[in-house]
Amino acid sequence: MTSDVGSGATAPADGDTDQDPSDGRFGAGRGFTWFLLIAGVIGFLAAFDLTVEKIALLKDPDYELSCNINPLLSCGSIVTTPQAELFGFPNPLLGIAGFSVVITTAMALLAGASFRRWYWVGLSVGSGLGTAFVIWLIFQSLYRIGALCPYCMIVWTVTIPIFLYSLRETLRQSPAASNSVRGILIETYRRNTAWLLIICYLLIVALIGIRFWDYWSTLF
Repeated sequence: MTSDVGSGATAPADGDTDQDPSDGRFGAGRGFTWFLLIAGVIGFLAAFDLTVEKIALLKDPDYELSCNINPLLSCGSIVTTPQAELFGFPNPLLGIAGFSVVITTAMALLAGASFRRWYWVGLSVGSGLGTAFVIWLIFQSLYRIGALCPYCMIVWTVTIPIFLYSLRETLRQSPAASNSVRGILIETYRRNTAWLLIICYLLIVALIGIRFWDYWSTLF
């Protein structure tokens, strides 16, 4: 792991990458690869557990979900809403499929595989769509449903950095003169990815704090 920002915030490092630009294939650094694997496993387990809970609830409408902690932190308040099945099936199934791709990619990289640039672009686009979906779910949870699903929040937590750092890795492989506008923008993004992630997390925490302040204030 190396520092991505000057004040000590850390991020997945580039490390030694397996690259052969002449062949059009690129590997990834160990730091990024291990991050991808760990984040993918965490996201997969959260999506899998939520799917299991959903199935149990379908079998028994009186089933008490393990992630029902209190009136605010309650998976049950989320999984029974139309937003939880946006495409006609439980949303966690999308997570299981998406995180499986992330895990498979990481395992292949650890084994020494390298991928053509279109694959890296696809990974960035796919995780970007996942992040857009997460943003929509955050809005729905805060301002339409009025509850928070612990397992969902775990998925939020890992999906955003998977996208930001997958994009960072893809841009790292993009040929651009360092003094060109494109090169400067790419380098600026690469150097500030960790800060961008921190800002995203702080924004989400602030929105949750403000939206449910009436509830939080009763705890003190």
